[in-house]
Amino acid sequence: MIRIGLFEAKQKLSELVQRAAGGEEIVITRHGHPAAVLRGVRQAVDVDRARAAGRRIAARRKRLGGVTIDEIEGWIAEGRR
Repeated sequence: MIRIGLFEAKQKLSELVQRAAGGEEIVITRHGHPAAVLRGVRQAVDVDRARAAGRRIAARRKRLGGVTIDEIEGWIAEGRR
């Protein structure tokens, strides 16, 4: 893991993205304090956890009788009136 200041990170963004894609974790600091972390996509997404969440969502939807996201958003909008 490397730490780099925001100003320098802006100057070297392309290089930092390439390094992150290669598996490095880069901490970007602002005024010496951590402000953000740059990681490759594969590191940032736990595929097994995402699939498990998808299965839980599908099971809940089935229990609700196949309710769609559009219907739920409609209910939310009605509640706001």
